[in-house]
Order: sequence, then C-alpha cells, then structure tokens
Amino acid sequence: MKNNLKQFRNDLNLSQEELANKTGVSRQTINSIEKGKFDPSLSLVFKLLKVLECSLNELFVYEHH
Repeated sequence: MKNNLKQFRNDLNLSQEELANKTGVSRQTINSIEKGKFDPSLSLVFKLLKVLECSLNELFVYEHH
C-alpha cells in the first residue's frame, strides 16, 4: 500500500527516530513503512495519524488492482 508517511514526517521536521519514539516502534519499522515493505497494525496507524495530525486518506493511498 502506498503511503505519504515520509512527506508528513518531513513536514513536521521529525526524523524517523523521533517518529518511532512518539509511536512506540523502532526506527526500522518507520523506515519499512515509508518504503512500502511493511503494513502497520491498526493501532500503529492511529498513533501515526495522531502524531502527524492527518487523516487516514491523506496518509495512505489505496490502489485498486
């Protein structure tokens, strides 16, 4: 699933490490989500939305196949 995590993170001047600390995951997890290699759990998605102050539709882009 495509996402705009890196863009939102950069807009808030947050490093991967800082975002990881705010959401309770590792920096590697944030990196994997940004690269589209890992789909976050629902609970992590809600933490990301809160920290990044954006909506689900803004953060994740559903692609029809």
